[in-house]
Amino acid sequence: MDKQQLARISELTRISRERELTAAEQEERQRLREAYIAAIRADMTATLSNVSIAEPDGTVHPLQPQPRTKQ
Repeated sequence: MDKQQLARISELTRISRERELTAAEQEERQRLREAYIAAIRADMTATLSNVSIAEPDGTVHPLQPQPRTKQ
């Protein structure tokens, strides 16, 4: 996600505080928010894939992915 997209999310949020967003603006904001969340999840997944756990007995193993829960 680039800076322009983040700025647009902020701009739409500012506008929503001043007036009701149009249907097209609401759809754009929702699409941008979903892209932002997907980018954050991808970054977090990449970070966690490089994490290893050191057990007290000295063994080291990578984190195991957990099933996602519905929110």
